[in-house]
Amino acid sequence: MDTLDDYQRIIEQVLLPYTEIPYSYAAIECKPVFDSENNSYLLLTLGWDGVKRIHGCLVHLDIIDDKIWVQRDDTEDGVTYELVAAGIPKDKIVLGFHPLNVRQHTGYAIA
Repeated sequence: MDTLDDYQRIIEQVLLPYTEIPYSYAAIECKPVFDSENNSYLLLTLGWDGVKRIHGCLVHLDIIDDKIWVQRDDTEDGVTYELVAAGIPKDKIVLGFHPLNVRQHTGYAIA
């Protein structure tokens, strides 16, 4: 199996459990949106908190140039740790939500 297939499989294994975590305070669900053709993986939160509509991006990962780009991560502990625990090397993960001048200090890939 090649690296792209491995990354796609690991990303899905890491993200899918988040869709099963119930929200205790509102009628909100976490929906996976996986596009393996374009290598983009999102977790959307949607529903209602009383009369307020909830619709947002919890996690957004892209595979770009053989690296996993973490574009957004609003999970409590961070999916990056789970990606590393699942076998993705730190030098293959880019924290895209940080500016370039900050990435060099994170211990992860710069770009």
